[in-house]
Amino acid sequence: MIPACFSQPNTPPSSSTAQAPQNLVTCIYQTQLCNSLTYLTLTWFRTLLSHSLTIYAPHTFSITITLNPSTFSFFRTRPGAKSIYLTRPHKRSQKIKLYWDFSGALFSTRNSAEPDSCFYLAICCNGKVEFFLGDLFRILPLQLSTHQTGDQTLVSRREHVFGSTSYVSRGEFMGSKREIEIELCSGEVLRVKMDGQVCLVVKRLAWKFRGNEKIFIDGVEVEFYWDVLSWVVDSENGNGYGVFVFQVGDGGAVWPEMVGPEKKLMKKRLVGLTMASSIATLSPSNSGVLQWTEESSDGGRSSSSSSTRSCGSSNGGFSLLLYAWRRD
Repeated sequence: MIPACFSQPNTPPSSSTAQAPQNLVTCIYQTQLCNSLTYLTLTWFRTLLSHSLTIYAPHTFSITITLNPSTFSFFRTRPGAKSIYLTRPHKRSQKIKLYWDFSGALFSTRNSAEPDSCFYLAICCNGKVEFFLGDLFRILPLQLSTHQTGDQTLVSRREHVFGSTSYVSRGEFMGSKREIEIELCSGEVLRVKMDGQVCLVVKRLAWKFRGNEKIFIDGVEVEFYWDVLSWVVDSENGNGYGVFVFQVGDGGAVWPEMVGPEKKLMKKRLVGLTMASSIATLSPSNSGVLQWTEESSDGGRSSSSSSTRSCGSSNGGFSLLLYAWRRD
């Protein structure tokens, strides 16, 4: 008989884990910046004592914004702005300006890195708003609030969640806010929930440590992939991680490049794991299940180049990738 699952996703961290990550989310958007197609990477990172956002545009710019210096501080971040001048060969120098306000941002839970409402982030080029995130468009500087934003599309999302038997992700999926929970029951059974409803159960993980199944969410077909070999190999040490992919549509699997705090996290967390379980390197597409995902979405053809994997797709597909890390 399989023991019941007892999950504790909201257990507060001890003082010894003050610098340990509580949540890390990376989103990649397809947008236009200065008349050029750009894949913009936003990485939201939170620990008990710090909270930041790293914005990265390949070959263009990278900036980190401190959202809240300390959870225990009475002083939150103030609205800010920063100018960046781009110099490109055979082209005129162009000015990009970033505006943001996270001073009153609200979050779905106290551990969430990504804000839910009451914030904005705007990226402007030549006085035009070309990227906007948030719900406070009207409080932008007056000269910008009258402009409409350009087209932008969320093409993939990658999140690192932490726990012991329960791993919860809350964010936009299929056009609405959803809660996705991965439960590991007695090390033998994997249970996948969407908004509290069980949509898949995988038994005998020691034999089925990697696989894929089709699930249906609100009548829409979603391809689900899992790879828990690291959990199986490192079960005695209580370490390891699971990799889970939810893929919607025909756009293929697209993974943003790991930069900033996410790159540091992967380096730190992979130290100490056994060689067999350290499948994923700093290139996320090197994981076995991720290569499998790419090949499946490519109809059995050879996988795309690393630059394509890092830059996304305009075919309308969306991919959600979860790294579920066991706490030490």
